[in-house]
Amino acid sequence: MSEKNDWKKTACILCECNCGIEVQLGGEDGRRFARIRGDKAHPASRGYACEKPSRLDYYQNGPHRLTRPLRRRSDGSFEEIDWETAIREVAARLAALRERHGGESIFYYGGGGQGNHLPGAYSRSLRAALGSRYRSNALAQEKTGEAFVNAHMLGGVTRSDFEHCEVGVFIGKNPWLSHGIPRARVTLREISRDPARCLIVIDPRRSETADLANIHLAVKPGTDAWLLAAMLAVLVEEDLVDQDFVAERCQGIEEILPHFEALPVAAYCEAAGVPEAQVREATRRIARAESAAFFEDLGVQMNRHSTLVSYLDRLLCLLTGSFGKRGAAYIPAPIQPLFSGSPGQAGHRSPVTGSRIISGLVPCNVIPDEILGDHPKRFRAMWVDAANPAHSLADAARMREALSELELLVVVDVALTETGRLADYVLPVASQFEKAEATFFNFEFPSNVFHLRRPLLPPPEGLFSEAELDARIVEALGAMPEAAVEELRGAWGESRQRFREVFFRIMADDPDFFAMAPVVLYRAIGDALPHGLAEGAVLWALAHFAVQRDAEAIGRAGIRGEGLDQADALFDAILAGESGIVFAVDEWEASFGRVGAADGRLQLAVPELFEALQSLATQRPGAPDASFPFVLSAGERRSFTANTILRNPEWRRKDAQGALRVNPEDAHRLGIEDGGAARISTRRGNAEVRVEISDRMQPGHVSLPNGMGLDYPDGEGEDRVTGVSLNELTASEDRDWLAGTPWHKYTPARLEAL
Repeated sequence: MSEKNDWKKTACILCECNCGIEVQLGGEDGRRFARIRGDKAHPASRGYACEKPSRLDYYQNGPHRLTRPLRRRSDGSFEEIDWETAIREVAARLAALRERHGGESIFYYGGGGQGNHLPGAYSRSLRAALGSRYRSNALAQEKTGEAFVNAHMLGGVTRSDFEHCEVGVFIGKNPWLSHGIPRARVTLREISRDPARCLIVIDPRRSETADLANIHLAVKPGTDAWLLAAMLAVLVEEDLVDQDFVAERCQGIEEILPHFEALPVAAYCEAAGVPEAQVREATRRIARAESAAFFEDLGVQMNRHSTLVSYLDRLLCLLTGSFGKRGAAYIPAPIQPLFSGSPGQAGHRSPVTGSRIISGLVPCNVIPDEILGDHPKRFRAMWVDAANPAHSLADAARMREALSELELLVVVDVALTETGRLADYVLPVASQFEKAEATFFNFEFPSNVFHLRRPLLPPPEGLFSEAELDARIVEALGAMPEAAVEELRGAWGESRQRFREVFFRIMADDPDFFAMAPVVLYRAIGDALPHGLAEGAVLWALAHFAVQRDAEAIGRAGIRGEGLDQADALFDAILAGESGIVFAVDEWEASFGRVGAADGRLQLAVPELFEALQSLATQRPGAPDASFPFVLSAGERRSFTANTILRNPEWRRKDAQGALRVNPEDAHRLGIEDGGAARISTRRGNAEVRVEISDRMQPGHVSLPNGMGLDYPDGEGEDRVTGVSLNELTASEDRDWLAGTPWHKYTPARLEAL
């Protein structure tokens, strides 16, 4: 077999698991993904792969790729320009805006995208060179409410050990299709088939995961807060709280008990639409289990009361002692913490709307308000890195209006996206498979995994990575510390010890150097790393910070050395690990050592959420607008949907248009037949859809799939759009009061037969 037909190791980029895969290249040019299989040597996925990675060739190869920078003409069309011109003009326009309005007027959105996280590290240097203060990305659409709760209660990101749990609880998540845990389908089957274990699913829809569940709590759309509050009240009423764990490990129990002691369980169960007996059964099963694992996801995180739901979920976990032991929740040792900084207290606010900034991220739903209008501190320029906010953020029409009002919009991507079509410059880059790349979604425990992937292919002629692009822009701005680059390059050639001495001396002497370190490392040592791994240069610094945090766990993984030699050993192991490496091995007690409170105790009371909790007693739950009597879940994960980097619709083998799923009773009442046409309308827009009648849906609940509504060249020079672009239907004001996360899973709608 020729070399080009050998199996090459990489990872899937279609969900956060980033399962290890092997690819066999083929085709006349040797660039097609001819065959794909799971990588048995990958320490997290161990050969597991779902059906989605088999379709990655549709991403990597196709007519949508850009190969030259684009500049907008005065008539709105684009022209190709050379890279020297693109870098010079973009840097000059950014510098001019910085001089006129300050660097804080330049807003950064993105950071690499799914399976493509190293650009987020290098962008730190670009933002520092510009003085750009504000940023956001997709996490602010989904996870900032959870991050706020974790920051106050635990001080770190939590996940759970579903592989060994006695009870597994999924809230607003369908891991059969959305995964989120290693070897998801294998693990779900193991829990479901074991009579000593129990699978509990909280979901308004009878999902594929709910089919396997021992207990399916079919909550009404948008009422998860009432359900979880009722479960906590049952814990208190029936004396099911793990008193020993709470006394030893927690504080704040006295502050939270009054909220649940007099809570009317029956009324809250009725509000949630779940029989009280079933709620009590599920609560008792969790409380009496030796271990319970919890996972909440977008079904509740993009829904009403999302931050409150995250809080109640964590209380259910902690009050049952389901933390810091095998089969329960834990805090992993990260290479790079996914969330860092402020949990969002007063003072960390966006400049125009005063919205809370959590983990450094401006809420996505307020971005148009931060751009439009005459506010002196409004955003005037935007750098969009491997993201598509014109399509992926709420209220697409208003988002397009805002993007069009910017004085400068620069989009970095592999294709001409919906956002790119509005840009002043589009700067194409290498794909995830044409450069060294990695993800910081490292959540496994007790053995945690990191995978620096090698490029499978060289990029098309003239293209390069985001690391190279950021370095060139920084240089064009005159902000690259050239002397530091040269000194570090020379030190690398001498010894690692000498390199460390120089690096940390420069950092101590210059407080601004830390932010510039990513591009400095890339320029200083990128070319000296093994072929194809230049973008991994920033990991040298991250390896040193990881060792400072978790030296013992890293040592237990077999990565040893005296002092900082251990950090260089970790860096070398990452470079050598074609299938990824186990970089940390923890003991269960380590989770308590990572709790953020000074005394190491878990914080049960988050007073800022008490008013929201109390308000459940007087609210009418889940009541849609009378003019829009349905609840639309805008973005259901299905077997033929994935994240929107798969622009080519030909990868879908069924339901290419993405049908609206409707309960049989609703369809009959409205006179809609299976496969028939209907119009779905919301306060923001409407769309014609094909209907799929499904008894998996509750009456009054309809859903459309994610990943649709993208334009794509049809081979004849025309762009076509397949399915509904969901954010033509969503409203930016429909968002969580605290975190600003959108209510995509709770969009009031009206349905009419056509």
